[in-house]
Amino acid sequence: MAAVPSAYPLRPADERALPFKRSLVTSTASPDAAAPHLPKALLLAIIVAAQIAGSAQWFAGNAVTAELIARWELPQSFLAQVTLSVQLGFIIGTLIFAALSISDRLPSRLVFFVSCLLAGGGTLALPLLDRQPTMFLLLRFVTGFFIAGIYPVGMKLAASWFDKGLSVAMSLLVGALMVGTALPHLLRGFLADTPWQLVLVVVGLVSFAGGVLLLATVPLGPYAKRGAHFAPKAVIAAFKVPDFRRASFGYFGHMWELYALWAYFPVLIAAYLANKGQVSPSTVATWSFLAIAAGAPTGVIGGWIAQKVGSAWVARSALAASGACCLAAPLMLLMPGWLFFTFLLIWGGACAADSPQLSTINAKSAPPAYLGSALTMVNSLGFSITLISITMTGVLVTLIPAHWAMLALAPGPLLGAWSLRSSKV
Repeated sequence: MAAVPSAYPLRPADERALPFKRSLVTSTASPDAAAPHLPKALLLAIIVAAQIAGSAQWFAGNAVTAELIARWELPQSFLAQVTLSVQLGFIIGTLIFAALSISDRLPSRLVFFVSCLLAGGGTLALPLLDRQPTMFLLLRFVTGFFIAGIYPVGMKLAASWFDKGLSVAMSLLVGALMVGTALPHLLRGFLADTPWQLVLVVVGLVSFAGGVLLLATVPLGPYAKRGAHFAPKAVIAAFKVPDFRRASFGYFGHMWELYALWAYFPVLIAAYLANKGQVSPSTVATWSFLAIAAGAPTGVIGGWIAQKVGSAWVARSALAASGACCLAAPLMLLMPGWLFFTFLLIWGGACAADSPQLSTINAKSAPPAYLGSALTMVNSLGFSITLISITMTGVLVTLIPAHWAMLALAPGPLLGAWSLRSSKV
């Protein structure tokens, strides 16, 4: 997933390009920006840990959905509904946070802390429900809404401390999102013999801990700048820039696949194990964690490679590889166990490795005066696309085997790779 606007504060050179820079870009000097007594490496490690804790709320519901479908006698489409609820909450939350400039008006670490409390609170409330699927979906929406104050604000805090080495910091934070997203599956694997409610309690408390940790240790850094006022029409100006347009279409293709694949990794794994007569909820959960989290190391490696060959080449290669995995999915039941597991890791790594590089291209190529608004709109459009692909996949898996349904995700990454064919960034 691409980073949101606050992750890329305007640089001094960008300020000079603005005709009204005093009104659009101002220093954020405040008590929040007081220098800590911690080295930057430790600050980044704390932000990464807090991001993992907050991002764990994203797929917390997904980790127990299979059990709820069985216990509450729900249709298989409930999995798609759970995922869609979080996505929709995040889309609306991102737009509202950006439109109101919440992370500029209030201390960033306070926004992060409160968002962790509210997102985690939404998760902690889930175990109190009994056969209340509508309330379950509503609480998932609330959690998604407040994740908009976790992931983007954490990126902003990291960017405020790094001038040199910012690309490495961003890659680590995108990796933290993926590990956090996968974390509930790992917990479900370790807690396979316990009630489903315990998984959600642990995930919710982890969010609280992440918020407290960051609030206590990470103020805004010396490189922070306020972003330009949110202007939805700015995306039109940004799309006139060829590289921004190419990377945006690459991102849209990436998002067509990413969250639908993450949501249905457990279904694919369960189908494979059932075909082999080796059904194990613990194995499904653990392998799902590893498949999703595989995007963290590939994202960092991709960032290192991009320094030598360019972000477009890395993003294009990752999209092509992920699209090829979609096309190969119908063959997965024929694979021996070791090959299927390797295939999962390759697919999980490829589907996410392009994300930091697409963000980098967009951040470099967007008109400086419209940077924040352009990235916000592209981010929102990308998540809106996930609503379509998740819904489509949810319908398909009720009609055909899940591994055949994955073919419908292939056009996203393949067209995304094609859109970057002439980009040299």
